[in-house]
Amino acid sequence: MSASPTTKSIDVRGLYCPEPVFRTKMEIERLKIGDTLKVIADDPESEEDISRWVNRNGHQLVSLTKSDKDLEFVIKKAK
Repeated sequence: MSASPTTKSIDVRGLYCPEPVFRTKMEIERLKIGDTLKVIADDPESEEDISRWVNRNGHQLVSLTKSDKDLEFVIKKAK
């Protein structure tokens, strides 16, 4: 079974706390329940910040991939 396609992608590389979380929140609010958002970040703090925000707000962190300095989050909107 393949993963569902990403509904929207944002690139927040070059931005630092709290901007990646703020932009993630803004984009998630624009999506429908069940849609997914891919976020590409390079701030090392984003790993904890975005993961914590996703959990605190009841969404699902589908995947977190690390490559070089980049972090790629796939988040499914749950509510």
